[in-house]
Amino acid sequence: MLVTTTHLEQTDPAQLVPGSRPLPDDAAVVPVRQISPEFSKFLYRSVGSSWNWGDRLVLTRSEWEQVLRAPGSETWVLYTGGAPAGYVELLGRPAEAGTDVEIMYFGLFPEAIGRGLGGALLAEGIRQAWQLDGRWDRFPPVRRVWVHTCSLDGPAAVANYQARGMSVFKTEVEEAEPQDAAAGLWPETAAV
Repeated sequence: MLVTTTHLEQTDPAQLVPGSRPLPDDAAVVPVRQISPEFSKFLYRSVGSSWNWGDRLVLTRSEWEQVLRAPGSETWVLYTGGAPAGYVELLGRPAEAGTDVEIMYFGLFPEAIGRGLGGALLAEGIRQAWQLDGRWDRFPPVRRVWVHTCSLDGPAAVANYQARGMSVFKTEVEEAEPQDAAAGLWPETAAV
C-alpha cells in the first residue's frame, strides 16, 4: 500500500495558532512526571490502535522505559472528567544551533474524537514544546518544533497541524504495510 508521510514544522513560537475552542471546564492537560512504561503503553495503544501504530509494540519493557527516560522526553496527558482522553509525547534534541523538539506521538482516545478537544490539546503540546528548554538543564533554546504524520493517521491530522500554524517542509510517498497494533502487553511475555 502507498503511504504518504508529511513532515511539518514551526520555526518560531509566534507561529502557534491556538485551537478555536478552549478546553471544557472539566478538562486539563497535565505533565506526567516519571511516567511508567505501562501508562505510556496504555496511552499509545488507546490512541494508536485505530491508526495501526505498532512501531513501539516490539519494544521490551526495559527498552520502552529507556525511551521515556531520555533527556528531553516528556508526556502531557489530556484528562476530561478525571479520565485520560489523549496525549502528546515530546522529545527534545539539543544541538549547538538550538533544540529541536519532535512531537513523537499525539492523539485522542476514540471516544474523545469529534468533541473539539484535538485543537486545544495540540496547541498546548506545541506551546509546551517551545518551552521545553526551560525544563531541562543545559538544553539550548528551542529553535524548531516538528512532527511527521502519515496517511494511515487520522484524516484530520495534517489539517489540525496546519491550523495550529505548522508548515509542511517535506512529503514522502513509499510502499509500506500497516503494522499490527494488536500485539501482547510486552513482547517478552507474549508467548507465556
